Amino acid sequence: MTSVPTPIPSRTQYVLEGIKHRILTGQLTPGQALVETELAAQFGVSKTPVREALKTLAGTGLVVMSQYKGVTVRLVDADMAREVYDVRLLLEPEALRRAVQRGASLDAAREALTRADAATDTAERSLANREFHRALYLPCGNPLLGRMLDEVRDQAALVSAVAWAASPSWEREAGEHRDILRLALDGDADGAARALHAHIASFVQRAFPEAGLEQEGQE
Repeated sequence: MTSVPTPIPSRTQYVLEGIKHRILTGQLTPGQALVETELAAQFGVSKTPVREALKTLAGTGLVVMSQYKGVTVRLVDADMAREVYDVRLLLEPEALRRAVQRGASLDAAREALTRADAATDTAERSLANREFHRALYLPCGNPLLGRMLDEVRDQAALVSAVAWAASPSWEREAGEHRDILRLALDGDADGAARALHAHIASFVQRAFPEAGLEQEGQE
């Protein structure tokens, strides 16, 4: 018999999304301890869904589980930024190029950009920013490519949250987002891909100059 994957219980999902939201909006900071009993009390649940949620978050790279230190929010450093953004630079521009070439709808990206411009707080703007990028790569026509980028999506958001807390750069990035979307809507697949590559690379180089990522076209 073929086993059927067990869905995540609703309470675990509720706790999972709640903890993730707090991490990605800076309410829980890198290195901060995550104590099961405290989280259970905050979310009004038993420790079991908290424990399962933390295991899932460890699998996505947002938290670290240690036998001696317990569970903590993952620390963000240049090495982590390099690993995560290297994957994005390799895959995300190509995914956008393919989405434009196949004439995919980018309405979701346009809507996310509008939400980001209208955002009244950091959390709302951060979530809209994540949705904008996902809306660019998801219609690439290769579901596996989309899933691979989804795998690093939360870790990339954690890097961004740390960088924005130290040096907010929303306006600059919003302008770059508009340029990327304009090129994509004009059907300029190569131009949109180049602009997206430059956008991703310049962000991580400003935030973590020691990461040392190469610009497109450099040897």
